[in-house]
Amino acid sequence: MHILIAPNAFKNSLTARQVALAIRKGLQLSKLSCTIECFPVGDGGDGTAQLIIDKFNGSIVNVKVSDPLNRVVNTSFGLIEKKKTAVIEMADASGIRLMQVSELNPLQTNTVGTGEMILAALDKGVSKIIIGLGGSATVDGGAGMLSALGVRFLDHNGKVLSSRPAELSKLDSIDISNLDQRIFKCSITVLCDVDNYLLGKEGSAAIFGPQKGAKGSDVVNLDALLAKISSLGFKQTGRRMDKVKHGGAAGGVAAALYAFCHAELVAGAEHFLQISNFGRSLRKSELVITGEGSLDLQTLQGKAPYAVSIMAKERNIPVVGIAGRVPKSRNQQLEKYFDVLLAIGHEPSELSVAIADTNANLIRTGALIGNLFSLNRNKIT
Repeated sequence: MHILIAPNAFKNSLTARQVALAIRKGLQLSKLSCTIECFPVGDGGDGTAQLIIDKFNGSIVNVKVSDPLNRVVNTSFGLIEKKKTAVIEMADASGIRLMQVSELNPLQTNTVGTGEMILAALDKGVSKIIIGLGGSATVDGGAGMLSALGVRFLDHNGKVLSSRPAELSKLDSIDISNLDQRIFKCSITVLCDVDNYLLGKEGSAAIFGPQKGAKGSDVVNLDALLAKISSLGFKQTGRRMDKVKHGGAAGGVAAALYAFCHAELVAGAEHFLQISNFGRSLRKSELVITGEGSLDLQTLQGKAPYAVSIMAKERNIPVVGIAGRVPKSRNQQLEKYFDVLLAIGHEPSELSVAIADTNANLIRTGALIGNLFSLNRNKIT
């Protein structure tokens, strides 16, 4: 029996690669006779860029950029395809993991560092840029990123504003005359792990703002700012930030890249599986094990395990989904894509304890899966 292990990262716990290795160890401890391939996957969320760099045996470029609070941080991006394609992880410059919980405040954070990474990639002479957007700490509509690329955000007196949303409340106009023109000689593909639009009740501020520290009226103010940037951006570019699918990703950075930089916004999981040739590994597999921190209805909105299961089902390959959390009751929508759903926890525990036990629980669950299939291995085709 050949098993393909293709998990996403378990947020705040293990990377996708660490998850895959833990499941493999469990299978190897079981009674099941099998061969195994580990194929960690991403959907544009935090960690996806590194997976792409690893798949393509890329090289690393070290850079110093600004973090969400404009502090200098050492980070890097990758070069693949004969160093003509840069692979950037937004979270490495503008990520929530760079901040203390007490620092989270999307009215004070910006994406300047992401723009600085793009500039560094352009300086390397690349002709293509791939950007993973997950894990950001910002809701600035891409203003910080754009300012690093030469765009100016002005008040009614023509004074240049900082890209902090608190100050951008004074925004009156946008000047793109100094936008780095190299950006238009470079194709940009943006890997999005959500399909939300920019504005409204399901928009960037409303859905993701509270996760990044927005409180009370902050959400209303941030949504109003995003609407203003969208309106002014349309006057300058002719492109509607508020009408593009995935535009709400990363606090509106996706929409800004689309409008101002002519980037292509794509479903991150599908694109990752395509460029990494996931189908080739599927062809020789008899069972797929996938998962992430939580498997629920949100998983079906384009998350990596969903994309994995779709491709597996097209080939009639059974799929086991494992997660730290799964629904308590049966769900027909999930069961359409996952033949088995398993929660890895083995006893009630606090979230912090569950996160700390993730590796051990994955090993134990891998062994459980192996032993179950060993009991019935002659019936698995």
